[in-house]
Amino acid sequence: MGFMLSSTSFTEGDPIPQRYSCDGEDISPPMQWTDPPEDTVSFALIVDDPDAPVGTWVHWVLYNLPADTRSLTEAFPSDADLPDGSKNGENSWGRLGYGGPCPPGGTHRYFFKLYALDLMLDIAAGATKDQLLQAMEGHILAESDLMGTYTR
Repeated sequence: MGFMLSSTSFTEGDPIPQRYSCDGEDISPPMQWTDPPEDTVSFALIVDDPDAPVGTWVHWVLYNLPADTRSLTEAFPSDADLPDGSKNGENSWGRLGYGGPCPPGGTHRYFFKLYALDLMLDIAAGATKDQLLQAMEGHILAESDLMGTYTR
């Protein structure tokens, strides 16, 4: 089966429930994954919307999740530095942690992209998506994504 990201709240290509959007509780959905590469040291997650009118809108940047992590709870904390060593980055609203789907109108796609990395990243909490991608360059062992939609 290989490295695979999934959620108990929605499946590939299906609508993301309202509770995870700005129209609901604006909390992150539960996520889980299986079969990362054996030499994984950490994970990083980027959630973005390529259909935003101003260009790709970043909803969540999370990194330095320990190698033994296999899931994220619903309503995952948005603190900069978390007890397990993971760090939240900055989303397009200029906030740390998750920001749910909130399109201006129509249906948008939301890509949850999980990366298995061969190291812990030496970047402080609050990094942007671009800073994270730069830090991960050359260190990605595998990636998996899950796409959900949201309509307003």
